[in-house]
Amino acid sequence: MTLLQRCFAYLLLLTVVGSVRAQPLPREEIVRLTDAALPAALAQLTEFLAIPNDGHYPEQVEANLAWCKATFLDKGFAVTRIATPGMPLLFAERQIDAALPTVLFYLQIDGQPVDTAAWDQPDPYQVVYKRKGADGTYATVPTPIPAATGIPYDPELRLFARSASDSKGPAVAFLTALDVLAAEGLAPAYNVKVIMDFQEELGSDDLPGAVAAQRELFEADFLVILDGTRHVSNEPTLTFGARGIATVTLEVFGPRTALHSGQYGNFAPNPVFAAARLLAALKDEQGRVMIPGFYDGVELTAADKLEMNRVPETREDIRVMVGIAENEALGDTYQEALQYPSLNVRGLAAGWVGQEVRTLIPDRVTIEIDMRLVPETPGERQVELLRQFIAGQGYHFVDSVPTEEERLRYPKLISFTSSLGSVPFRTALGTPIDRWLTAAISHALGKEPVRMRTTGGSQPLGPFVNRLGLPAVSLRIPNPDNSIHAPNENLRLGNFREGILECIGVLVTPIQ
Repeated sequence: MTLLQRCFAYLLLLTVVGSVRAQPLPREEIVRLTDAALPAALAQLTEFLAIPNDGHYPEQVEANLAWCKATFLDKGFAVTRIATPGMPLLFAERQIDAALPTVLFYLQIDGQPVDTAAWDQPDPYQVVYKRKGADGTYATVPTPIPAATGIPYDPELRLFARSASDSKGPAVAFLTALDVLAAEGLAPAYNVKVIMDFQEELGSDDLPGAVAAQRELFEADFLVILDGTRHVSNEPTLTFGARGIATVTLEVFGPRTALHSGQYGNFAPNPVFAAARLLAALKDEQGRVMIPGFYDGVELTAADKLEMNRVPETREDIRVMVGIAENEALGDTYQEALQYPSLNVRGLAAGWVGQEVRTLIPDRVTIEIDMRLVPETPGERQVELLRQFIAGQGYHFVDSVPTEEERLRYPKLISFTSSLGSVPFRTALGTPIDRWLTAAISHALGKEPVRMRTTGGSQPLGPFVNRLGLPAVSLRIPNPDNSIHAPNENLRLGNFREGILECIGVLVTPIQ
């Protein structure tokens, strides 16, 4: 019996009105349908990427929201705009059968700001295709010929544009999978809900409140996150958790104004040296954070280590990839290191450099810190531990700029401002969502995915996991060398194609 004959026979058995509920398709059929859909998918992605999507700008948020709303309405979804104190969210839902489970999909729509001058193309929002040469550089090539002509796409071609990987590419892979099913007269194997976030890169500050206020709207059995980069091997990847983030801005103060280094050198202390001593005290030479209690609560069992170290990698591989001679010594492996909170200096500013350099003692040093969090180390605790550590180094805290009285009384002056971002979450491996997604991807691609206990980065999904109790897993599509957040962000065409395959597999695989 052909596929269409099977679908027709199943239709006769249904008592509900609508498309035939999806049945597990043979892998060969999933591949055929994906390749046929690829030209239209690339055209849709190009159209979507052309809409600037910096979440700082309301007009850009509204333009992307309008595109998403029209697209999901066209696919038969009910669409709801969710107002928040800041930017809106968009929710879409398609009810297949009230007796079936429900899966909530998370799509990130916004992207990082762009510095057009730093990109190797005229407009970061206009797609450019490039091929990587033997020397590691990229050369622009013509737009690839559609596969319908009989000439297959080169999977090694890269599509360059802001948000190609993070994360409009994965969103369009999901949309294409829905189109493929609709063209075949099939519906997903469960009820589908979708939440679209237009300020993920800004921390999704309004998402927790929306989840609290709209609990019934977001009720589901599983949460699938279509965001994030694959494992360094570029093998299909599922990630079962994400670290949270807290940020701190420090200003170490010196003289009231910058001073001539000849006149006041050897007399006025330079705050750069004070800042350097403070930063050096935060970590030992092996990279361990020296703040008392920073790692408290994190315990890895032998079973935890066995499971997480199934990931196909070595520390040597990763050192070569990032270009370092030694790695920091927290955990016995890279995967184990990701299970601990981290402390990073993400920015440092004092005085001037380059052609602007001046012979001055700076008046202040600005230090930007980010701390990645795990479920055992909440952000409030980590921020307070850092503050206590700095106080223990003899610093007096000021609200903003020191008063004259403070300048003359305290030799060590510092301001301390903090912000809590995404909260960490973790879903256990070996649970129903793991079995379902692993089976779906294995069927669609013919190989099992890499299953990572957590990712090093942050995602704003904690409210769904921690407040609603949803098991959450990130299905990761983009290539690891994609330059997300940086100039020249790109998406490998082979990854985009595999992403469509994966999304089809997930949509047609019933939840047991």
